[in-house]
Amino acid sequence: MTKLFEAPLYPYKRCADQGAGKPVRHPVIVIGAGPVGLAMAIDLAQADIPVVVLDDNEKVSTGSRAICFSKRTLEILDRLGCGDEMVRKGVVWNAGRVFFGDRQVYDFNLLPEEGHKRPAFINLQQYYCELYLVERIRALQVAGKPVELRGGNKVVGLERRDDHTALTVRTMEGDYDLEADWLIACDGAGSPARRMLGLEFQGRVFEDNFLIADVIMKADFPTERWFWFDPPFNRDQSALLHKQPDGVWRIDLQLGWHIDKEEEKKPENVIPRLKQMLGEGVDFDLEWVSVYSFQCCRMEKFRHGRVIFAGDSAHQVSPFGARGANSGFQDVDNLGWKLKLILSGKAPETLIESYDFERERAADENILQSTRSTDFITPKSEISRIFRDAVLDLSEHHAFARPMVNSGRLSVPATYDGSPLNGPDASGLPARTRPGSPPVDAPINGTWLLDAMGHDFMLLGLGIEVPPLTELLGLPVKGITLSGEEIGPDLRTRYLGEAGEAVYLIRPDQHVAARWRKLDWTEITGALSVALGREGEI
Repeated sequence: MTKLFEAPLYPYKRCADQGAGKPVRHPVIVIGAGPVGLAMAIDLAQADIPVVVLDDNEKVSTGSRAICFSKRTLEILDRLGCGDEMVRKGVVWNAGRVFFGDRQVYDFNLLPEEGHKRPAFINLQQYYCELYLVERIRALQVAGKPVELRGGNKVVGLERRDDHTALTVRTMEGDYDLEADWLIACDGAGSPARRMLGLEFQGRVFEDNFLIADVIMKADFPTERWFWFDPPFNRDQSALLHKQPDGVWRIDLQLGWHIDKEEEKKPENVIPRLKQMLGEGVDFDLEWVSVYSFQCCRMEKFRHGRVIFAGDSAHQVSPFGARGANSGFQDVDNLGWKLKLILSGKAPETLIESYDFERERAADENILQSTRSTDFITPKSEISRIFRDAVLDLSEHHAFARPMVNSGRLSVPATYDGSPLNGPDASGLPARTRPGSPPVDAPINGTWLLDAMGHDFMLLGLGIEVPPLTELLGLPVKGITLSGEEIGPDLRTRYLGEAGEAVYLIRPDQHVAARWRKLDWTEITGALSVALGREGEI
């Protein structure tokens, strides 16, 4: 276990609310100081929305836990002010290999095209991610932003009211009461908030167990994702190897269903398994060991009045594909701007309904892909195993079979097709940047397109001049024009295709809201109104 984070990072400290004569009302309270809860607080605080984070712990998590952070997550973290720290510390990777038995059947590259600021993935222990997010909160506090992180504050009671939520919080000095205009539950897969409100998950539990071992060792494996089906060191099971910073390697070994979890976690049982994989001559030390089983499931609805669920508290998937933490960051990205506009009176409360629509469908896609990965990795019948092994054999020499190999479809951001916030879509433009699509980066004028977008709506003119806007419909809207040599080949391919010019309306979460082949202010203001949930007002 790493000793760097054993001391409390945000220790309990008595707050003014504990001495108040009646419950203090806060605009937003976040339950949970994991990566999703901390990111949510940062997103709101950067917009001067007062937010309090409550967590019964006082320090970052133990063990590496989530380690694979996707390109889209890094782009979100750039906007939150700590993307550089993550990439500097993390192990950058784009490539991976798949093995069947003792032979490699193929390799892959997740980001084969140039012209992106961030890599496909980095590997970084979750405790570093949490550390950088806490440090960012401290920097915001120094800058006078309204954010508070309360360690040693355990929420033990919740009661939904018409226009707020009442909370009971337990500390070492006793209980106190709070009220929240909006409550965001980011309290993990076990979610006490979900249980206190009598809400349930719906989904599928998988009858299998996996050993996670974080191993400190010197090894010459490349910085790639290596996945084995039926390896010689773990027959009839699977294995996964990832490199992390500080000489730490993540090893996942499938164990099967009928096991004694406590016995399997003991060093005297873990070490022989690892020696079988790594070889007797490799010296290593155990940093962290865990055994997990999992389920693919979600809440029926993520929003319940003024209570909103995000991250693992709202949905769970298997770890194959790194869809857990990454989808949680995308929840934050989707929810933050909507809540900010509602609290500032610039959008109706009904805008929050689009969070349910968009993120529930994203969760469904993640659950679908995660379930398919798990079924391929752990066949549930003999005929399924025969099919899987045949696909693996074919993939060694035949490219057509490789898309059928599923060692975990790795996390990609959701496209919000059919969203009620989507506006018009002009014909003849690339499908990858249609309304509802996630942002696609490209170099522009010595910087990057996503960095230029900022935190607000943006009107982007490509070959069409748009005024340098600061406001539209009472909202901050940024106007940018790129033309001629400013439209490089990457930007042209991704946003124009064969078209010579276009105008894009970009949401604050950088998803495309609408696009046109000409400048039409009636169309633009109408699309902006739709993106605010104010359709029919213009």
